Amino acid sequence: MIYLDYAATTPMSEESLDIFNQVSKSFFGNPNSMHDVGSRASRLLDTSRKELAALLDCPHQGIYFTSGGSESNILALSSLIDAHNGKGNHLITTISEHSSVYHFFKKMENAGFDVTYLPLDEHGQVQLDSVRKAIRKTTILASIQYGNSEIGTIHPIESIGTLLHQHQILFHCDAVQAFGKVPISLTTLKIDSLSISSHKLYGPKGVGAVYINPEVKWQAQITNTTHEMGFRPGTVNVPGIAAFVTSAIAVCNDRIKEQGRIDSLRSALMNELKQATVKSHIEGHPTDYLPHILGLRIDGMEGQYVMLEGNRYGIAISTGSACQVGKQEPSRTMKALGYSDSSAKQFIRLSFGKHTTTEDIGKTAETLRYIINKFLQSKGG
Repeated sequence: MIYLDYAATTPMSEESLDIFNQVSKSFFGNPNSMHDVGSRASRLLDTSRKELAALLDCPHQGIYFTSGGSESNILALSSLIDAHNGKGNHLITTISEHSSVYHFFKKMENAGFDVTYLPLDEHGQVQLDSVRKAIRKTTILASIQYGNSEIGTIHPIESIGTLLHQHQILFHCDAVQAFGKVPISLTTLKIDSLSISSHKLYGPKGVGAVYINPEVKWQAQITNTTHEMGFRPGTVNVPGIAAFVTSAIAVCNDRIKEQGRIDSLRSALMNELKQATVKSHIEGHPTDYLPHILGLRIDGMEGQYVMLEGNRYGIAISTGSACQVGKQEPSRTMKALGYSDSSAKQFIRLSFGKHTTTEDIGKTAETLRYIINKFLQSKGG
């Protein structure tokens, strides 16, 4: 099977697996326990926190470990909004956010908050002017993802953060797809809160992290919580965190070389698909994009059909974010780009990783062309 769904999840690296096993055996203590076994786990947890902070260029006191990207988003948003809701009841986000963020804001609407969903341009990018127009005196917080998980478009995060800070508006950024793919310096960027996830970086599932600027006030969601400085209840997953940070260091150290390689594979596949009988359309920004994500539409063919046929012939792709699979509604991102339901359902996503080879790209292009021709023949084309 050729795996081209790295944006959904990645296989654990051997290095990460090895660290997970070692720490599980040798640092099994609860880091909140006062005895020596707990203290050893606590020291390793503190080291992991500092190492992750170094990758993000931020103070380690602002790092909180969680169970993954979705919990990171929800806890960060809840903790910040609850601490600052005296300012007003207006929130800003985009229609194309990850489902954890999108459904959180729908919940906030039901709780009486006023939410503005920013539009996207034809490339799926938020324009700075639309953010400016959305700002009110009662705006508490804005949440805008770093890069879209379906089409890979990168938003102008630096400019947006600067604008929001000029208006004293908190800025949360879901960077789950972007971390390890683009340089992120939280000393430079005006981001108050940022979420990342281990399993997008060849680390274990069920582990993630949040950064919240130590100078920004937040409110614990469950009072008297002791773990993670009161941010999240539950015994801390020290082996998972150590494995997460190990994989994150490896990915970040290899980022420039690997993303150049991935970008070449992406371009090669795009060129191969130009030879197909039916036209394929590349979705997303032509220059501001995450190289490992390629969003496509193939004229006249539903994405689910292409995905299932691809699976039959040994190619694993998706029809969008894994968190939306199984739902009948077309992609919110595609709808935000102005497509009809039928056109939006033509969407497929291919995403590449460190095990993707030139041979995989050639075989994928060949298979997709075969699926297209087979479909045309069945329709009498």
